[in-house]
Amino acid sequence: MDGINPAQSPADLRLERRIFAASHGREMTPEERETLARIRPPQTYPVRPAVQSYDGPVAMLPVAQLYVRDVPDLSPPEGKDLLQVLWCPFDHPIMPRTLLFWRSAAAVTDILDTPPEPPAVQFDGYLPEPCVLEPEQITEYPDHLELSPELQGQLKQWSVPQAAAEGMDPDTYYDCVLSNAPGWKVGGWPAWNSTDPSPQPCSECGTGMEVLMTVATFEEGDDAGNSWSPYPHPGAGPYPGHRGYNATGVQIGSGYRQHLFVCPAEPEHPHIALMT
Repeated sequence: MDGINPAQSPADLRLERRIFAASHGREMTPEERETLARIRPPQTYPVRPAVQSYDGPVAMLPVAQLYVRDVPDLSPPEGKDLLQVLWCPFDHPIMPRTLLFWRSAAAVTDILDTPPEPPAVQFDGYLPEPCVLEPEQITEYPDHLELSPELQGQLKQWSVPQAAAEGMDPDTYYDCVLSNAPGWKVGGWPAWNSTDPSPQPCSECGTGMEVLMTVATFEEGDDAGNSWSPYPHPGAGPYPGHRGYNATGVQIGSGYRQHLFVCPAEPEHPHIALMT
């Protein structure tokens, strides 16, 4: 807990999302406003920090379920063809703590109709909205910070006429249009938006770790042109009015991404999570 933002139940957060989606473009009804006031009572300031605690274990929330048949480049451990990603919907310390489970789909036979849920979620952006996976294989390139100074200079010169043709900034054209596709993805390259590139060695064997998956706040942003727009172009998602497209309802920090790095030599070695 951060002592300021009261945790909410998953049921209340889903109800809040339905109200915002249903009232988009019109005035809220008195009943809708009353329900929202119940979910998030008005605060008086100064705020007195409060600490909430819960007895017993806190169930983790499902974030992604990926099959090798849908994502051939997933590179699972031998005998596994299913990856399940879960997280705790509280800060640890600045983003949810993730767990990876590599499994054999044929061995998953005891399926719960209603998976357990935590009693509360710290932020509404930590409660993923269920989505159907429609994978699309793309090609992207390393962040410009991972390139040599010589290659960076060549790219900048090349970008000037390209950016002018699309009305974009030549200094950011490469990263926006060719490098670091926005949105949720498996594999690819990390984006170094808030920190410089840094080696990520495996804590078990020292092998350089690679990006397994990126959990993103937005599928696309205002500065990316149309290069990475999904086709057909989606709607607004559960948060109309937000910058970019956000179908999952997930928010990492103030609009960042959570990269999950794994050891390519042994995917079941401990993974690393970075927010960039």
